Amino acid sequence: MASQVATPSSLHTTVASSTASLSSPSSASPTQLSPDDVELLAKLEEQNRLLETDSKSLRSVNGSRRNSGSSLVSSSSASSNLSHLEEDSWILWGRIVNEWEDVRKKKEKQLKELVRKGVPHHFRAIVWQLLCNAQNLPIKEQYSELLKMTSPCEKLIRRDIARTYPEHEFFKEKDSLGQEVLFNVMKAYSLVDREVGYCQGSAFIVGLLLMQMPEEEAFCVFVKLMQEYRLRELFKPSMAELGLCMYQFECMIQEQLPELHVHFQAQSFHTSMYASSWFLTIFLTSFPLPVATRIFDIFMCEGLEIVFRVGMAILQMNQAELMQLDMEGMLQHFQKVIPHQLDSGPDKVIQAAYQVKYNAKKMKKLEKEYTTIKTKEMEEQVEIKRLRTENRLLKQRIDTLEKKGNPRYTEESILQLERELVQARLKEAESQCALKEMQDKILYMEQRNTSLPDENNVVRLQEELIGVKLREAEALTGLKELRQQVRDLEEHWQRHLARTAGRWKDSPRKNAASELQDELMSVRLREAEAQAELRETRQRMLELETQNQIHSNQLRRAELEARNLQDRLHVLSNQNKMLHSELQETKRKQAEIECKNKEEVMAVRLREADNIAAMAELQQQISELEIQKEEGKVQGQLNNTDSSQYIRDLKDQIADLKHEVIRMRFQSSLKKTFFKLR
Repeated sequence: MASQVATPSSLHTTVASSTASLSSPSSASPTQLSPDDVELLAKLEEQNRLLETDSKSLRSVNGSRRNSGSSLVSSSSASSNLSHLEEDSWILWGRIVNEWEDVRKKKEKQLKELVRKGVPHHFRAIVWQLLCNAQNLPIKEQYSELLKMTSPCEKLIRRDIARTYPEHEFFKEKDSLGQEVLFNVMKAYSLVDREVGYCQGSAFIVGLLLMQMPEEEAFCVFVKLMQEYRLRELFKPSMAELGLCMYQFECMIQEQLPELHVHFQAQSFHTSMYASSWFLTIFLTSFPLPVATRIFDIFMCEGLEIVFRVGMAILQMNQAELMQLDMEGMLQHFQKVIPHQLDSGPDKVIQAAYQVKYNAKKMKKLEKEYTTIKTKEMEEQVEIKRLRTENRLLKQRIDTLEKKGNPRYTEESILQLERELVQARLKEAESQCALKEMQDKILYMEQRNTSLPDENNVVRLQEELIGVKLREAEALTGLKELRQQVRDLEEHWQRHLARTAGRWKDSPRKNAASELQDELMSVRLREAEAQAELRETRQRMLELETQNQIHSNQLRRAELEARNLQDRLHVLSNQNKMLHSELQETKRKQAEIECKNKEEVMAVRLREADNIAAMAELQQQISELEIQKEEGKVQGQLNNTDSSQYIRDLKDQIADLKHEVIRMRFQSSLKKTFFKLR
């Protein structure tokens, strides 16, 4: 499974063999190569030279050749087993790499389609760098200096190195070259980003990069992924971005697979139990390595969207089986059954992934909802901490008073308690009066609001509702605080009574003081409850006033809209009358024009009949003249002197008549054409 992915050694040998095959005389001479092939050859030679000059990549070549055996892709097998389709793919990707800027700008859609079909493993090193724009990062120059420094995460990285791709030849052996370069890249990043430091899931991503390229390039690509692909937020200690992804993914399941979502809820099977590793490692720990690598191709081009799509596709393909399992069975299914479903290749799941509905705007909306929920939770936690602090301070104060207090009450203390009791009763009476006034006002507002129409148009009243919600939130917060204080007072008073139950049985004066203190505390509690009820009543009155204002505004808008509609109706009716009169006038003019046309047609037809009659007469005259001409010829034979002149006269008359006939025909054709045009 792991052997199907190219390692740095296979990349190096494949690039070398491809360069040799392109430059060999047997395949094509330099004069026969096209300009694109020459540029591709130069690019491959440059990559080969870079790999050869890197001492660590050379050691990677030697080590991987010793350790991998037949599992890695060799240059000879790759060059000998290339099919015609693979050769076309090689040439196509070579041209894409050569003309990367133009392709990225002008043919982005076609580039995405090609990436979804899979990047050839020979080109993954350079294509991944180009996709994330990591080929010329300035931080690459600092890599060697970072390796000389000491990171506080080195022990953790060393501990987890053996757990990263434990079955892959490049990382399997302890203290091998693969483990060494993986340690170097993770250590360097922990020094660059001290807030994130080191997270175990990131080692799988770095390991995949090291299978394709040398460690310096892998380090630059990993830095880009962390900065621009949301991975840094995923790997932060708080993992807030992971919580957001789980929330978005769960909402997608609830919308598109409601039955499966209900089953998950019934089994307490949370989304993070199976999907967190999908987002943290881009399926590298869950799927076979060739499948995960194909998904990683798309991730480099499109980001985390592919993780949501593939995750939903997996759930859709396994919904029927998951519905029959409990929590443990579903965990086993995700860990053992689903990976074997993908042994045949990634094409099926990728094709299903792009059938999944993914709405980017809705994901943004879910992100805002999640932020709001987390903000409220933080505020509640702060409020709970504050109340706990106040409670602790009150307990300390009570304990201090109990230690310092004297159980013997003097007359001055009793008088002080009596004065406090009178003041508390006055406040209670004032609260009761204010409460009664508020209740009367509420009844009046309710009676007034019953005559108003119901709320129908929410869009128009959003501005008023925003203010109402703000005031409601403030009132509810104050009410919550007051009720909490009342509960705290009751608890403190009960504890105080329990502690001092037997202290005042000796003296009537002490009993009187105890009764006064009890009554004072009861009055204070009733006062606090009355204040709470007063606040609640005020809040209710505020809501009714707001509703009254909303209904008034709605009525005012309705009246204004009705007036506008009446004015518009009046204007439209006037316009309708004007248009009706214009239509009648147009019909009358059209009738007159039709009559004129008919008259003109009749006149033209009459003139045509006259012309035809005249032409017939002229033709008759011509025939008569021709007869006379024949007769003249006969007579000319009898009288040679007069016949020639007579014949010339007849010819002139015949020519004049023919000209007249032609003129009349021309006039007739002109009139017909003019009539047709009209």
